[in-house]
Amino acid sequence: MQNSIRTIDFKRYSSINIGPTLDVLVINEIGDYSDYQIIGRANNLLISPNTNKKFAILGEEFDYIRQEGNLLYVGCATTSGKLLTYTKKHDIGNLEFLAKLPGNLGGLVKMNAGLKSWEVFNYINSIKTKDGYIKKENVSFSYRHTKIDTVVYEVVFNIEYGFSKERLKEFTKMRDNQPHIASAGSCFKNPKGEFAGRLIEAVGLKGMKKGDMSFSEQHANFLVNYDKGTFEDAVYLIKLAKEKIKKEFDIDIEEEIIIYK
Repeated sequence: MQNSIRTIDFKRYSSINIGPTLDVLVINEIGDYSDYQIIGRANNLLISPNTNKKFAILGEEFDYIRQEGNLLYVGCATTSGKLLTYTKKHDIGNLEFLAKLPGNLGGLVKMNAGLKSWEVFNYINSIKTKDGYIKKENVSFSYRHTKIDTVVYEVVFNIEYGFSKERLKEFTKMRDNQPHIASAGSCFKNPKGEFAGRLIEAVGLKGMKKGDMSFSEQHANFLVNYDKGTFEDAVYLIKLAKEKIKKEFDIDIEEEIIIYK
C-alpha cells in the first residue's frame, strides 16, 4: 500500500477540539520522514491555527497484532482499545492499564504512557524504526518520556499470561474519575514526589476559565474545552499555571501536552 494524503480538521480530530484543517501524510511505507511530526490520534496535542509544521499519521499497513512464541508484535497504528481486547481474549497480562487510555500504540510508546507506576516501557521487548529493531535497553526512557526522534512502526511486547479482571476494573475506575469532556488528557507531568493536579489546585487555578478553556473542576490537571476554546486561551492557562507554580513552590512543571505553534 502506498502513502497518501488525508485532509484533517483538527477541531474534530484532536481530543481537545482545537486546531486548523490541514493535509496530512498517511504513511504506509517505512522510510525517512524526519520532516514530519507524527500525530497518531492527536490525543495529547494542542495545534496552533497558524502552524507551519508538516504532520503525518501511520496508515493501515501498521494496524496489526501478531503473536510469535512469547512475543507480541503490534503495529503502531493499532489503537490501545484493540490491543486491550486482544490481550483479554488471549489471557495476556500486564497491559490492563490500557483501559480507557486513548491513542495509537505509536503515541503511547513515544510518550511512555501509562497510569501511575504502570508504564508501556515496563513490558516492551523492542521497537522497530526505519533502522530495524532496537532493544528496550538501547532506548533512553523515563517517566512519561522517551528520547525517540524517529518514527516507531512496531512495538514488540514480552508476553506474560494471566489477564487480570481486577486490575482492569481498578484502572477503569481510575479513568472514570477523569473529565468526560474535550481535553488533551493530563496537561502537566507529575513532578517527582508531587501531583500536578494538587499544585494547580494549590495555586488557585482549579476551575479557572479563560474563554471556553478551563482547568477542570473535576481533575485540575485536565485542561478542558467546554465548546469553542481557542489555542490562545489554552496557552494562556498553561503559561499561567507554570508561572504560579514556579513562584509558589519553585517547581518548573513540565507539559505532558505537546504544543505545536
